[in-house]
Amino acid sequence: MIISASRRTDIPAFYSEWFINRIKSGFLLTRNPFNANQVKRISLLPNDVDAIVFWTRNPKKLLPHLEYLDQLGFRYYFQYTITGYSKKLETNTLHPLKAIDIFKELSLKIGKEKIIWRYDPIILSNVTPIPEHLRLFEKIASLLSGYTNQVVISFADLYKKTETNLDKVDGLEYSDILHNEKELNNLCTGLKEIAVKYKMHITTCAEEVNLKSTGIEHGKCIDDRLIESIFDIKVTNSKDQGQRSECGCVKSVDIGMYNSCLHGCIYCYATYQKKGALDNYKKHDPQSSFLIGSDEGYEHFINSIPIQNSLL
Repeated sequence: MIISASRRTDIPAFYSEWFINRIKSGFLLTRNPFNANQVKRISLLPNDVDAIVFWTRNPKKLLPHLEYLDQLGFRYYFQYTITGYSKKLETNTLHPLKAIDIFKELSLKIGKEKIIWRYDPIILSNVTPIPEHLRLFEKIASLLSGYTNQVVISFADLYKKTETNLDKVDGLEYSDILHNEKELNNLCTGLKEIAVKYKMHITTCAEEVNLKSTGIEHGKCIDDRLIESIFDIKVTNSKDQGQRSECGCVKSVDIGMYNSCLHGCIYCYATYQKKGALDNYKKHDPQSSFLIGSDEGYEHFINSIPIQNSLL
């Protein structure tokens, strides 16, 4: 089993204490995001977990615990997002230079093959036109050169809830770059050239559009090939049917919850209501088996399987 931690929220940034507590307990409880009455117990025993994929904009709080994860024998790698957008689009993210410093620290700690830079999602707007994307991408790439082998890009999904949030930003004008082939090819050709310049392999994430003419191929964020390469183990290569058809990721179990991230990214599909995210965060208990809310009344899940980790 591969654990995704998490596409739905930033567990390293906001829920590291909870995550380590769950590791110590050997399990956690999750709710179906579309039916809260459906609860599952997920084992976090090292023998049951092939690998953990962390998704984050700020893993600083998790760094002190990585040695503990290593001692238990966990295998993991990081998908680390740095875009450098203005506060109009990202209201509560780290300053990009600070994020880059932490990226470097993490890379030196775990190895550059275990940390992937994400420049995503790309949103075309009057705040982030193509020249600004190329400027930001090159600036960040130049500072991360030698600290990662890979960079992943994707394009903003303009769902109705996302557009509603973007429309509230004063003076913001935006468009879907996927509907403008010329601009898309110009941008992607430039991104590819920059990635090559700084010795990074560039791929897309969950994009239907074919960018082979620009030299950018489809990638897998939860990647069986990468896991087998860096950890020398065999894992499933079955596509995750819970993801969009264009997503290449293999099967994983996501342990996050929507509407619980506090980074304040206006374009985010996973956190589409700022007040909802704040309300959920207030319900968070680092001692609970659930990421959000109490586990009182779920003793039959909590006590169903004995913990067998002798290192705990």
